[in-house]
Amino acid sequence: MRNVSRRKILASAGAGLLLAPFFDLVERREAEAAAPPVKRLLLFCTMGTNPSMWTPTVSGENISAWSAMTQPLDAIKGNVVLVEGLPSGNPNDGHGAPDGLTGMGYGYYNGQLKISVEQFVANQLVASGVNRPIASLLLGGATNANGGSTLFYGGSANGGNMLPTIGSPLSAYTTVFGGALPTGTSADGLLARRKSILDLVSAEATSLKGQLGATEGKKLDAHLDSIRQLENKLAASVSSGTACMKPTQPGADSSYTHAGDADALAMNVVHQSIIANAFACDITRVAALEYGNDQYLKVNAPGLPYDDQHGGFIHSGASTNFKNLVAFEAYLAGQFVALVNQLKGFSDPEDSSKTLFDTTLVAWCRDMGDAVNHDQKSMRFVLASGSGGYLKTAAGGRYVKSGERHERVLLNLCESMGITSYKGFGDPDLPAKSPLPGIANG
Repeated sequence: MRNVSRRKILASAGAGLLLAPFFDLVERREAEAAAPPVKRLLLFCTMGTNPSMWTPTVSGENISAWSAMTQPLDAIKGNVVLVEGLPSGNPNDGHGAPDGLTGMGYGYYNGQLKISVEQFVANQLVASGVNRPIASLLLGGATNANGGSTLFYGGSANGGNMLPTIGSPLSAYTTVFGGALPTGTSADGLLARRKSILDLVSAEATSLKGQLGATEGKKLDAHLDSIRQLENKLAASVSSGTACMKPTQPGADSSYTHAGDADALAMNVVHQSIIANAFACDITRVAALEYGNDQYLKVNAPGLPYDDQHGGFIHSGASTNFKNLVAFEAYLAGQFVALVNQLKGFSDPEDSSKTLFDTTLVAWCRDMGDAVNHDQKSMRFVLASGSGGYLKTAAGGRYVKSGERHERVLLNLCESMGITSYKGFGDPDLPAKSPLPGIANG
């Protein structure tokens, strides 16, 4: 019997739509050989800190003792890389400067508009055909308080101006899940629907086997085995409670207040869950969460006085050796760990053998390096990715100190998502327009 082309197989026996996913599985498997290390980028954004109190004790690139500020990161130490020492292109820039995520300061750059790294990545994904219902999801409670600035900029989409976050948990929930999933979707329902599709594909493929030659028939048998393996993976992922589902709907905004103010920290706990579930449902591939803004963040956290991070913990902290700032930074590190653990609790929607954390790069980024002195002379990052992810890690935690421009780490974030052309992002005159060496695995 003559060979049957993919087009003819798809056209025969009414198998068109039913077998299209079947052949896509084969093509996807071939493409995965050159797939980027991660599929998702998640930014965890805060203002600067007190550098001397943040830095861990290190032996070469190995962390031997965490600072009090970073101690909670020990819980995920094998997946974490701390990077510091990097100046921005405008090291004396301080409050409200756009450098943190854009690599560009207040000035003009020969007409190039400021765009933050998560927007650049989102735009590049869309341009490459990776389209999701939400290109980028920017969340953060009370980031508009006291007229402060966020870290996000829109590039040509909005004239290079600053972008707001969605502050209300209920608005964020409605934006993400308002029409994205069927009402009443359950793990068992999703499993039944997916398995029924696979059953139909298997039946159609089996009926086609008689129309194929011996060689094609053997290939089809192998493909049917892969379908059965996929059924097993689907069952395993759902039985562990990691299928795509809507999270619990948040309450009204009035339920997230303290002493008459918006409780940004309580809001961001909900935002973390929304982001993790949005990733699990593949509604977005790019998200960011910001704590407060460059000027103001009213902190309501256990063991801390109800005070402003900037005015109280930073600029009024010297008399107590920044006791409250240390405690709040440890709280933030704990939230970073909690976010990573949430990602570990979900399967990747395209590969249930991996968790979301395995296929996500999480980056803790800041608007300044030294918040006490208001400068960007030593910017710092906490980077985290899962097993087989983008980062070169060490069992006890890895530490990198570099005098290179901090923008190069932003290029690492792009590279992790498979983006290797950086035209239109950052300072066009950056001498080394390439990711920082030694960050990527391999």
